Parts: sequence; structure tokens; C-alpha cells
Amino acid sequence: MNIAVCVKQIPDPATPYELDAENHWVIRPNDQVLDDTDRVGVEVGLQLAEATEGTVTLFSMSPSGSLQGIRQALAMGADKAVLIDDESLKGSDALTTARILSAAVKREGYDLVITGTESTDGFTGVVPQMMSEILDVPCLSFARNVEAGDGTVTIERQTTTGYETVTSALPAVLAVTAGAEEPRYPTFKGIMQAKSKPVDTTTAAELGVDPVSSQTITAVDPVAARAAGDVVEDDGEAYLKIVELLEQVKVI
Repeated sequence: MNIAVCVKQIPDPATPYELDAENHWVIRPNDQVLDDTDRVGVEVGLQLAEATEGTVTLFSMSPSGSLQGIRQALAMGADKAVLIDDESLKGSDALTTARILSAAVKREGYDLVITGTESTDGFTGVVPQMMSEILDVPCLSFARNVEAGDGTVTIERQTTTGYETVTSALPAVLAVTAGAEEPRYPTFKGIMQAKSKPVDTTTAAELGVDPVSSQTITAVDPVAARAAGDVVEDDGEAYLKIVELLEQVKVI
């Protein structure tokens, strides 16, 4: 099985970052890490590849930088990576991202595309569905417990009340949840092998995609500081205050 896993390099969440003063874009450092949500997608891809004697190719749209995030995914066991590094893609919206990734995946060939549910620096949560529409294949979202074989993929689709069992023919797009699998830790051997694994770099023009984004960020405001709470002294009737607050929010 030819498995494509979409991953994203992001600034280290533990490190403060700055925004571009003109466009309000994140100034991406040279060293970026693999988005934690994508580690699960890589793990699912690796397990399916091991079960089907397949291959795992990473696809990412981001500045190359030091390739730290890509190498982290390669060290887990992925075979190679395709990186779309293009200055014209700065500030792209979700649709442009989906078009670029879909074009790259289609050019390489695939049986299954695996993504996370959403990135931790974007939180749009719509790229997998957009890719399935562009590629004209089914989308299996909120997936856990993934199994593939005989030209199909079967998942447990997580819902608010439990899960649904969903089966689809391949090719398809699969968006996995954070709890789908426990990502493996790269071994020392894997880390050393990652240094020599191929990373192909391409651009929007080479993919035949016009990077036109309809997204404009007009302003960015800091998150408001949390206000101090009210202290209620229990004089034996503090429960009345609780009842009053619950009535205000229409819980009771």
C-alpha cells in the first residue's frame, strides 16, 4: 500500500514566537518541530505499511528550515518526504493548503492519505475534508482503530456518544484523532537513517497550482487575562449563591 501522510512543521510551542508586523503572520524560525497531532498520523501510517508491506511518504507545506520536524517523522520510520517550500505560499488559507497538498499527493501517487484532525497552530479542522473533495475520494474523519486490506479501509469513527464502524474503498483520505495510536519513539538507528532518507523539495508552480489565498488577517489581539473569581464565604447558606449562578447561566 502506498500511504501518504500529511505532516506539518511548526514553531516549538514551548518557545515564544513573534508575528510579522505587516501581515500578522507567524515568523517561522529555522528550527521547527513536528506537530504533535501529526505523530499519530505517522504512527497509523507506519502500522498500515508494516501490515501491507507498503511505503510511507510524508507531505508537508512549510519553509524547509533545518528540516528538524521532517527528520523527526522520518526517524519514526517513514520512507521519504516531499516538502513544498515556496515563498508565495506565506499566509495561505486552508483551501490553498489543501490544493497544494492534494496536487503533491496526486503527483506522487497514493492509495491512502492520512492526516491529523487539525494542526495545533491553525485549528481550522477542514483540510482533510477539502483534500477528499479535491481528490474526489471518500473522507473518513475522527478515525481510531484503523484496519486496511483487500482494497478497503475500516475505522471506528469517534462520536460524542461512542463510535461508528465505517468502511470505505480505497483510495481515500483518513483523518485520525489524537487517541488513535500511541506514537513510537524514534530509535537511535532510526535517527541516523533519517539523515540519509530522501527529501524532495518542490514549489506551487511545479505542482501547477496558483497560490491565491482569500484569507487576510486584519488584526491580532492578545488573549485577555483571566479575571479574578468571586470568593463566597460559607455561612451555612452558600448553596443559595450556587443556585443563583446556575440559574443565571440557565443550567437550572
